[in-house]
Amino acid sequence: MTIGTFCNFLTGTFLATAYPAIMRTFDISTSTVQWLTTSFMLVNGIMIPVSAWLINKLNSRVMYIVAESCFLLGTITAFVSPNFQTLLLGRIIQSIGVGVSMPLQQTIMLSIFPPNKRGAAMGIVGMATGLAPAIGPTLSGLVVDNLSWRDLFGFMIIPVIIVIALAFFLMRPVLKTHQQPLDVWSVITSTVGFGALLYGVSDASSRGWTDPLVLSFIIIGLIFIVLFVRRQFKLEDPFLKISVFKYPEFALASVISSVANLAMIGVEMLLPLYIQNVRGETAFHSGLMLLPGALMMGIMSPVTGRLFDRFGARYLALTGLTLLLVGTIPFLTLTNKTPVISIIIFYAIRMFGVTMVFMPVTTSGMNVLPLTDMSHGTAVNNTFRQALSSIGTAIMTTVLTNVTNLTKPAHSVLVNTPLLYRHQYINATINGFHAAFATATLFALVAAVMACFLKSGNRTRDLNLDQIKPEVHD
Repeated sequence: MTIGTFCNFLTGTFLATAYPAIMRTFDISTSTVQWLTTSFMLVNGIMIPVSAWLINKLNSRVMYIVAESCFLLGTITAFVSPNFQTLLLGRIIQSIGVGVSMPLQQTIMLSIFPPNKRGAAMGIVGMATGLAPAIGPTLSGLVVDNLSWRDLFGFMIIPVIIVIALAFFLMRPVLKTHQQPLDVWSVITSTVGFGALLYGVSDASSRGWTDPLVLSFIIIGLIFIVLFVRRQFKLEDPFLKISVFKYPEFALASVISSVANLAMIGVEMLLPLYIQNVRGETAFHSGLMLLPGALMMGIMSPVTGRLFDRFGARYLALTGLTLLLVGTIPFLTLTNKTPVISIIIFYAIRMFGVTMVFMPVTTSGMNVLPLTDMSHGTAVNNTFRQALSSIGTAIMTTVLTNVTNLTKPAHSVLVNTPLLYRHQYINATINGFHAAFATATLFALVAAVMACFLKSGNRTRDLNLDQIKPEVHD
């Protein structure tokens, strides 16, 4: 399952570097090609709430095999796509599989390990969920520069086939199921609500927050999400148990991990733009500069998982968020002459800090839930993180754009003194990056303050672990 998760998460980030090649192949614009990422995120966000109902109703082994098969079908469709519409369809099919397999994998991992060993288990998972999206742009640049963008999908086919084949022999239906009726109104409100909200927020970074279309989608999304939440509290057997937020430690952990995640993702998105647009480096080289940080995250995830099992989440989170701040603050002073080694080192420090926060805090929050609520907790946590990350990333992009536009030179300077215009425009762009990185610093600071309220130690040590055993269910 960890290998499958690595493949799933890798596809989420590896297309950005390939956009120019795809645009040339199908003769499409930047706004059109962006749908390959936007649609993946939208469908993924819509499927995560549905996954809780599926996990409780269906055999987990069959469900995982079907989800990975769906992912494989989408990968093959994208690999052979004769036009952009088929490529987009392949991405949508991929995201349906990922939207189900990702929360299912987390639920199974949290269910088959006792609470005092979940940190180590989730640390292994963290290697996949942290390392894959981080190295995606680097691998993508290497493949696109030497082969074809289609090979990005082609190289995924064999590993996914192996995962599906192994699942037939190695997986067991370890999650208890019950016959829960499908509440159609919950499906409609969650699909429209989360879909509209995520689309509106994603579009805000390019259209602006005051654009009528953006505001319409955000308002419609919020209205339907409110209707969805109200519906869940009225149902005896809710489609998605929003009530898991009644556990204070789960609610706090969800917010902290989500804020830390958006602080990480926002800089992951902004830094390559700085490296390419301000410093003039290629996409592949920008990926190489971020690779040490990605490797740091992959190497340290199992270590921080074991540290969580021993010490709990509070001190890890406080240390990690301090490192996140230490690694982010230097980016407030970036120039077009900042040494490359400084960027590499501080980015690696940031990723080290995130590793100490993300999985330990998430596991800490999930540990307070009963086993029967694990699938709902996973779905709620992932949905909340997806929405908050999208909003935070859009905010940082908007700050970057607005500050750049406010400080860029007038058009008359371009006509009279082109070289001066170029110099002033680079300075304006750097000002925009400074403001965006300041926003990321603020997010990290908020998360650090909230981490002070996490309970110390590992509360799961006092549980009767003999009562928590994995079962096999038909």
